[in-house]
Amino acid sequence: MKTKNDLLRALRSIDRRGYPAYKSLKGSYDFGDYVLHIVHVQGDPFASPSDLAVTVKAQDARWPESACGRYETRVALQDMILRRFSLRLCRVSGKAGGSGKSGNLSASRPGQEILDRSACQLGRAGDVTLRFYAGFPAAGRTVLAGELEKMLFQYLPEIVPESAYAGAWKKETVRGVLDLAEDQAFLRSELEKRSLCAFVADGAVLPRESGISQRPLRDARPFRSPEEDRITLELPHHGTISGMAVKRGITLIIGGGYHGKSTLLKALERGVYNHIAGDGREYVVTDDTAVKIRAEDGRCVNGDDISWFINRLPNKKDTTAFFTENASGSTSQAAAVVEAVECGSKTLLMDEDTCATNFMVRDDLMQKIVSEDEEPITPFSSRMRALYEKAGISTILVAGSSGAFFGRADTIIQMDRYEPKDVTDRVRKLVPFQYEEAGGSALTGPDQSSRAPRPGNDFKEQRGRVKHKNLGTEGFLIGHGETDLRLVEQLADREQSECLARTFLRMAKSEMDGRKNVASLVRGWEEAFRKEGFGMYGEDGRISGNMAKPRKEELAAALNRCRGLVWR
Repeated sequence: MKTKNDLLRALRSIDRRGYPAYKSLKGSYDFGDYVLHIVHVQGDPFASPSDLAVTVKAQDARWPESACGRYETRVALQDMILRRFSLRLCRVSGKAGGSGKSGNLSASRPGQEILDRSACQLGRAGDVTLRFYAGFPAAGRTVLAGELEKMLFQYLPEIVPESAYAGAWKKETVRGVLDLAEDQAFLRSELEKRSLCAFVADGAVLPRESGISQRPLRDARPFRSPEEDRITLELPHHGTISGMAVKRGITLIIGGGYHGKSTLLKALERGVYNHIAGDGREYVVTDDTAVKIRAEDGRCVNGDDISWFINRLPNKKDTTAFFTENASGSTSQAAAVVEAVECGSKTLLMDEDTCATNFMVRDDLMQKIVSEDEEPITPFSSRMRALYEKAGISTILVAGSSGAFFGRADTIIQMDRYEPKDVTDRVRKLVPFQYEEAGGSALTGPDQSSRAPRPGNDFKEQRGRVKHKNLGTEGFLIGHGETDLRLVEQLADREQSECLARTFLRMAKSEMDGRKNVASLVRGWEEAFRKEGFGMYGEDGRISGNMAKPRKEELAAALNRCRGLVWR
C-alpha cells in the first residue's frame, strides 16, 4: 500500500496541470492512524464531487466489541460517529478555494431517525469506514494541488481521529447512546411479548416544528397516557417508564379538529424507527411491520387481488388480478391494504383525512338508497374486524367525522387539546360492540400471491449500464420510468430512496425473473443485506456513501408502484 508521502509527492507533481491529472491519485494511502481511499475522481470541478473514504482498524478505533456485535447498538454508534464527522466536515467545507465545487467537503447528514447508513459502517470487530465527498480544487480546469493538500493533509487528519476513535469521545456520551439503543430494543421486544401495536411514553413530545421539519416543537404539551391504557415498564438503563399501551385489535383515535389526532398517528408512523436523544419520541415505538395506508389517486396497480373489497365492477374488470395505470382513491387504497398484507404487515395505520371515503364506510341511509347489489365496494369498516380476527392484522385509525367505526373498535382514544382520553366505556353505552363478517374470498396472505415482476424496457442497459436518478423521498427514476413514492409516508430519508433504486438495479440482473413474487424478492433482499450489508451494492470496490437502509415494507411499496416492471 502507498503511504501519505507517496500521495503528497504525486499531488505536488500534478500542480497546475489539467484537471484530468487528478485521476492519477486514485488508490489507497496509509496515513498511519487511518487509510485514505480515493475511490472516484470527478471529471471536472463543476461535476459531482469525488468519492473518498477512510478506514480505521479496530485496534486503533477501540470501540467496544460487545456493542459492535449487536445490530441495534452498532447502528446507534454509526449514527453517533457520522453526526460528528459530518458536522466537522461542514465546518471546513469551502475553506479551500477554487472554481465550481472546489473545496467542498460533505458526508451524509442524518435527521431525527437513527438509520443504518453506508456513510459510516462499523465492522463487528470494531473497524470503522467513513465515506464522504470532496470537491477537488481547480482554477478553471487547472489543478490546485496546494488547496487539495490543505483538505487531505490539514483538515482531514484532525477530523478523522476526533470522530472515528472511541478515545476522542466522552465515555458518558457513548454510554448514553448505547443505553438508549438497548432501551429501545427492549421496548420493541416488549411489544411482541405484551401483544401491543405500539407504546407512547409519558412525557413524549409528539408535535413537530413544522410540516417540513421533524424536529420537536418547542413548548409543546408533553404526552400523558390515559389511566386505562397506562402500563409501567422497567427499562435496562432508563429505569421505570410509563406510557400508553396500544393493544392489538382495532384502535380508534377520535376528537375535534386540531386536537392532536393526526399528530399522534404521525408519531406512530415514525415509531417504526428509533430516534435520537432529545427528539421527544425516543420512547415512542411501533410494531416495525406497521404500514401507513392511504388513498393514492393515479398510482399504478399491478395485478393485485382486491376482490375482498371491490368486485362486480360495471365494466366487468377482473378485480382478482386488477391492473390499472391510473387508480381511483378506492382501488388504490384497496391495493395498498392487500400489498401490506402480502408483505406480512401486522399493523395498518390510517387517517380518515387521507382515505377514500367510499372505501372506508357506507352509512345506513346510503345503504338503503344504493343497494348492496348496486355497490361494488365492501367498505373497510365491514372488513377490519375480520382482518384482525382471521389474519391477526390490527388497525389504528384516526376518525373525525364518522361514528360507523365505533361498534367494531376495541379501544377508542379521544384527543382533547392534545391530551388522550380513553372513552371506550362511554362509547359502549351508546354503541354496543359489533362483530360483522362480510362474505367474500379470503385475503391473500404473505407468500400466497402469484404476482411476479420482471424488468421492462426501462431496465435495458445503455452503454453498459442502466441509469437511475434519485428524486428524494418522492421516488426515483430508472431509465425513463418513474417509481412514485410521494405518498409512501414512512419513507424517512432520501438516502433510503437511493438504496431502493440500487436494490432494483441489483434485483433486475438476476432475481426479478417473473417467477418470484414481491414477498419472496423482499425476503431474499433481507437475507442478502444481513450477510453483506451495503457491500451488496459495491461496483468495482466502490460503495456509495449516500445510502440508508429502507424497511422491507418500503421496498415492497416501491416494487408495487414501479411502472417499469412487467407483471405475470
